[in-house]
Amino acid sequence: MGEALHKLANEDPSFAASYDEETNETVIAGMGELHLEIMVDRLKEEFKLDVEVGEPSVAYRETFLEERDCEYKYAKQSGGKGQYAYIKMIMTPNPGKGYEFENTVKGGHIPGEFIPSVDKGIQKTLEKGVLAGFPVVDVKINLYDGGFHPVDSSDFAFQTCASICFKENFMKAHPVLLEPVMKLEVITPDEYMGDIIGNLNKRRGRIEQQGPHPHRKGLTEIKGFVPLAGMFGYANDLRNISSGRANFSMEFAQYEQLNAATQEEVLKKLAQKREQEAANK
Repeated sequence: MGEALHKLANEDPSFAASYDEETNETVIAGMGELHLEIMVDRLKEEFKLDVEVGEPSVAYRETFLEERDCEYKYAKQSGGKGQYAYIKMIMTPNPGKGYEFENTVKGGHIPGEFIPSVDKGIQKTLEKGVLAGFPVVDVKINLYDGGFHPVDSSDFAFQTCASICFKENFMKAHPVLLEPVMKLEVITPDEYMGDIIGNLNKRRGRIEQQGPHPHRKGLTEIKGFVPLAGMFGYANDLRNISSGRANFSMEFAQYEQLNAATQEEVLKKLAQKREQEAANK
């Protein structure tokens, strides 16, 4: 498929395609939904490709809301050299500050050479996610105690110990999904304002400002925030509502926590998607 997409992009500079490793999807972009439909038809007819088309996946993030003081002992023995690691750490929500790792181990309870192993084990787990396979963000770890074995402790043992400890306690620390929210601006003739706001409300939009356009008489300017998941198909809806006279622009603003009901619905859909993908393999 890559060769076909490259050929289409060379022929039409307004068409672009990229592979999203986070969602394992090929994402195409163009001048509008009709433009993309034409390109998909060309992939099927001209290049004889079996293409499945759907809404793009939303790249959620994961985090947790409750602090956890936790410990885990990893001990394996299988005939030869064993594996041993023991850690105590505090997991704290770290809103807006990303990942932080703090080492306060005293007395050599964990040798200095294994401290980076704990950090590495946690960071690898953050990348893969715990709740639904999305990256975990805004976490502070304080490694404050633990233990080791002079023969059986290793980099692998401490990485594995840290990973298991984090995963088990993440699920007990009120895990939540964060969704990307877009900053939206719509400019419309005044008569369509009510219907446009009603449509945005159905998409879980949050209107922050509305009023006359500062430079163009007869037009209303609407500004607000809308979850990316609610914006699929919006261009067509806006065109239909306003008879093609309104336009919009949007850009990424921030990640925000899903409410419990929406999160449950999203997790259910993600589980169904994974089951379907597994069945198709």
